[in-house]
Formats: sequence, C-alpha cells, structure tokens
Amino acid sequence: MIFEQILDYTYTIGAILVMLMIFFSMIRALVGPTAPDRVVAINIITTYTLIIITLIARIYEQVYFLDIAMVYALMGFITTIGVAKYLQKGALD
Repeated sequence: MIFEQILDYTYTIGAILVMLMIFFSMIRALVGPTAPDRVVAINIITTYTLIIITLIARIYEQVYFLDIAMVYALMGFITTIGVAKYLQKGALD
C-alpha cells in the first residue's frame, strides 16, 4: 500500500518535471536562432510527450496508451525526416 503511494507520487513528480522540460524546449523552439535548432527542440518535445504518454499508461495501467505512443513516435520521426530533407534540399521531392 505505501509502496504504491510512493510510486504514484514519483510518477506525478516525474510528469511535472517532464512538462517543465517541455516548456523550456518550447522556449528554445521559439527563440532558436536557426531552423535546425528549432527542429531539434520540436523533436525533444516529441520525445518528452512520449515519456508523458508512457507515464499515463503506467499510472492508469492501460496498455493501449503504449500503442498511441508508438504511432506518435512514428509521426514525430517522419516529420523530423521531412523537415530535415526540406532544410537540406529546399523541397520535398
């Protein structure tokens, strides 16, 4: 019983810290002097969002949240590749 409460508090504190890191990454995405800096910041936000989704899956003990996290990770990866290609070549040909 006490172990579960400690685990719940740990998950909550972890989620709050990850949200704080997302906030700082958003600032970096807005202020970033170059486009690659912004792409990296958005990729970091995607990764932190994946962490929050997996924490939610663990807290609520629902496995289907992990499927959502996998789809979100694939979308983030494809977006990063597309933006990198656009920045490199100037087009998505």
